[in-house]
Amino acid sequence: MTLKRCFPPVVDAHTRVLILGSLPGEASLAQSQYYAYKHNQFWRLVGDVIGEDLPGMDYATRLQTLLSHRIGLWDVVAQAKREGSLDSKIRDHAGNDLVGLVESLPNLVAIAFNGGTAERMGLKALGRHGDRHHIVRLPSSSPAYTVPYAEKLHVWRTLRRWLDMPR
Repeated sequence: MTLKRCFPPVVDAHTRVLILGSLPGEASLAQSQYYAYKHNQFWRLVGDVIGEDLPGMDYATRLQTLLSHRIGLWDVVAQAKREGSLDSKIRDHAGNDLVGLVESLPNLVAIAFNGGTAERMGLKALGRHGDRHHIVRLPSSSPAYTVPYAEKLHVWRTLRRWLDMPR
């Protein structure tokens, strides 16, 4: 199996909501971009939450737009062996220092997990440090999670309450 590594966190001192995925998939790793697989709904979901056309932007502008809306992005897995892109295939993983990152973000109020694997691994890694923030369980943006888009978006929109945005 191939060893896969995550990307650096996308955060700054103004980050209020941190969205944590599990580990970048094959398309993301090949392009060195978060959520690069064209069928992953991450950019569309977050764009609809913040009222921005994220899918229509180049990657660097997407990341800057996230930060300007006080949203950070990272993964719970630092590295792991995995064939393909499915979370269920993650083996021998090492976690990221989530506690260190969370403690370095002075304005953080909510930690959102993009999918069940990210949530399970992330909550375990955070331990009691997760109790200091609102925890949001998001339905996975992955096309492997076949819930209709409208249902996913309904839950993702709950992120607005921590971004000081009108509902």
